[in-house]
Amino acid sequence: MEHAKEDLQVRWLKLRIFLKEKFAIKPDMDGILFLIGVQELGTGKQVYTKEQKQDLMHIAVCTVLSQSGYYVMEGLDDEGWPHFKQLKPLPEFNVFEQENFLKDHVLLYFEQIYKKED
Repeated sequence: MEHAKEDLQVRWLKLRIFLKEKFAIKPDMDGILFLIGVQELGTGKQVYTKEQKQDLMHIAVCTVLSQSGYYVMEGLDDEGWPHFKQLKPLPEFNVFEQENFLKDHVLLYFEQIYKKED
């Protein structure tokens, strides 16, 4: 099992390096979730309020976890922001396990995105 953790951490580091080079963002978890949220919202680079940034990160979490059936997008509101419905409870993890669970889903998200572009 230790190998799987190491593999996840290596893949995560490679993603952070890639995103830093491609988007010049601070590639921590929050920065990556923000980037996914902006991509999913489709509004592009602009100035967001603190509340909007939190909403974008929520969109990102729901989007990446929808790959495993935890959420489904229900539709868009009047301003074009997506809304999600939780389909099943999230596993109960400690903070470390929760972060790895999210990292794994973020990596899967980027693998899917960049497969489409190939």
